[in-house]
Amino acid sequence: MLRKIADKLYIGYNRVAHGAYALLKVFMRWRTPTTITGEGSVARVPEILAACGASRPLVVTDPWLAEHLAPRLEEALRQAGVEYTLYSDVLPNPTFANCEHARDVYVANKCDALVALGGGAPMDTAKTCGALVARPDKTVGKMCGKFQVGRKLPPLIAIPTTAGTGSETTLAAVIVDQETHHKTSIMDPHLMPLYAVLDPLLTVGLPPMVTATTGMDTLVHALEAYFSRSNSTRETNQLAEDAVRIVFRFLERACADGTDMEARAQMQIAANKGGFAFSRVGVGNVHAIAHTLGGLYNTPHGLANAVILPYVLKDYGPVVHKKLAYLAECVGLKFGGSEAERANAFIAEVEAMNERLGIPKSFDFIRDEDIEQMITWAMKEANPVYPVPQVYTREHFRKVIQQIRT
Repeated sequence: MLRKIADKLYIGYNRVAHGAYALLKVFMRWRTPTTITGEGSVARVPEILAACGASRPLVVTDPWLAEHLAPRLEEALRQAGVEYTLYSDVLPNPTFANCEHARDVYVANKCDALVALGGGAPMDTAKTCGALVARPDKTVGKMCGKFQVGRKLPPLIAIPTTAGTGSETTLAAVIVDQETHHKTSIMDPHLMPLYAVLDPLLTVGLPPMVTATTGMDTLVHALEAYFSRSNSTRETNQLAEDAVRIVFRFLERACADGTDMEARAQMQIAANKGGFAFSRVGVGNVHAIAHTLGGLYNTPHGLANAVILPYVLKDYGPVVHKKLAYLAECVGLKFGGSEAERANAFIAEVEAMNERLGIPKSFDFIRDEDIEQMITWAMKEANPVYPVPQVYTREHFRKVIQQIRT
């Protein structure tokens, strides 16, 4: 009885707190990155830098991309006579120290702009590096949370090489505290890039599993934005619906044929739309759990989201059936029956898509001794600001975590 009373009080508090946060977001000044699209558009980076009044960028990327894709950007910069510095030490799950190292390189080379090339990790590193440059009086830890940057960053150009995170259009950076392994977020409108360059040629040749998991990450972003309890808009709902349609139509094509330029370009658009939607609305319990896996076990974010998604959709149950039933129609699933049956058909197709893409159903590395810490971190992240259709108590999180480790 006491547990039930405590849970009701907890849920009530979260609904009130989230309502206040949603009201605050109504009065925030939103801007949209200028988006450059098309095959070969990476060659336009020098003119974008010139438009920003910058001439000494720090190119932020990871070791694999530095070898395989960064040379295309570097050639464009060299031909334009742009003096740049390459920082290629970004980790798959970047840490506070990683971002501080990038900041040190930025300052030592007297850089005046940031160019992030890669998936979410390089973009989050570049954002945090920029925040450290803008706020030399603050550590990364002091900027974690909401609205703790508060100053304009150096010009930031984001060039995604995966179609998943949507980080090129968001106000968030997700970083790991290397001391505690806690994966946490910096959320501030100043982190949003000035420009997003969507060049589908940069996604050609990605391993099929990377294409698959980052594509499912896009689906999670769209769905969690679509399920927003209180602060979605007609615009964010439409963007989320568009992203879901594109993922269902083009993701498997992009995985099957890495040179399918239509599928590649469409998946970039889906990621951008999903990123825009969740940046305005928020994400949910899938992300709250996924971030604990990234921090503790270095699990790739898209993979974690893809595995967790079906379990959370099932756990939500009737509270999301109406929206899932409509999405089932949007993606052309053939079925009849009740709203619940149509919703379950959508979830079943998500599971089937995961299986066709080679994504596992669970993880075997989650340790018993880590579960309480995972629950605590997920609770702290999700509540009270995530606009989830169902507020998760500790027992909700425990149930899903146990399911994904079976």
